[in-house]
Amino acid sequence: MTSPIYAIGDIHGQLDMLQDALQKIEADGGPDARVVFLGDYVDRGPDSRGVLDLLVDGKRAGRNWVTLLGNHDRMFSMFMRDYPVQDAHLLVGYSWFHERLGGIQTMASYGVTISEADRQYQVHARARAAVPPEHVAFLNGLTTYQLEDELLFVHAGIRPGVALADQSEEDLIWIRQEFLNDARPYPWLVVHGHTAVQRAEHHGNRINLDAGAGYGRPLATAVFEGRQCWLLTDKGRVPLEPNPR
Repeated sequence: MTSPIYAIGDIHGQLDMLQDALQKIEADGGPDARVVFLGDYVDRGPDSRGVLDLLVDGKRAGRNWVTLLGNHDRMFSMFMRDYPVQDAHLLVGYSWFHERLGGIQTMASYGVTISEADRQYQVHARARAAVPPEHVAFLNGLTTYQLEDELLFVHAGIRPGVALADQSEEDLIWIRQEFLNDARPYPWLVVHGHTAVQRAEHHGNRINLDAGAGYGRPLATAVFEGRQCWLLTDKGRVPLEPNPR
């Protein structure tokens, strides 16, 4: 029998939802269940610090967890460098502190408030004093994908037609339409987040587990046995079947 593997979609600072998801996983698969987190742990929600505390503590305790890099996690880590950097994928006029992105909420979870009068260097100095070094190390140590037999876990997706070894980090954490619009089969079932939908979706060649927790919708949690997928709910496993085309 194939050992189950669990995946959690984009968390975006929703600590209560994450704790509930982990309880569901433990009830289904036990305390040693293998869990892949699809990235975007921070921004938008109320407790990014609490989410990172939980993940850092779990990894330190030796939990069977794989933590992938999301674009929001990279925006946070880039800002925390010795000299703060903004991601080149952002629209002109945007920064991590734009209201659509959630950096202000992340900083607030560390007790760092931001006003319109602040300069970036001022916020950066306060952030460097407030964010624990182990959180920065965690963000810097995140991996871009995880291959598990027939399953490929990645934050945003992959560029069609490019070998896995040649995929760029930019695509793995940022790609959208080129990947989402491609219906061709891959060598694996690709499990991803990044593009928020109303509920988890199965498209045959890929599964999207970003169900919009960053916007207050429920956090999607799934269990896989081979390519079979179920969502974990308060009522237990519910099959996630491919959408009809």
